[in-house]
Amino acid sequence: QVELVESGGGSVPAGGSLRLSCAGSGEAYRFDCMGWFRQIAGKAREGVAVIRNGGATTYADTAKGRFTISSGKKTVFLDIHNLQPDDAATYYCVADEGYVVEKRMWCPPPAGEGAEYHYWGRGIQVSVSS
Repeated sequence: QVELVESGGGSVPAGGSLRLSCAGSGEAYRFDCMGWFRQIAGKAREGVAVIRNGGATTYADTAKGRFTISSGKKTVFLDIHNLQPDDAATYYCVADEGYVVEKRMWCPPPAGEGAEYHYWGRGIQVSVSS
């Protein structure tokens, strides 16, 4: 049994900062990959960032510069700086075991709608006020 629970969402003024947290429970210790996707109203879900056990990070092009992903024990964080109206979305925490290629652990990238991630949180809303 695995559960991912997001917290830290809410309404933030444009230009402000926000930290989202995601705590994994149950067998979440199995996951070498955790990350964030988001869905803006009326648009397809999109990747934001992922982090591999050990700290390696990958960001979607749209997230480079203002988003920072970090992790702790069965926990992943997403810091968003200089929030823009386009950042208003439902943010989802994701996790997966990853895969090994040539003895190296890889995580599915924060791309597409995240079909390679099998475990999802329920999502948390972030609103940006102008």
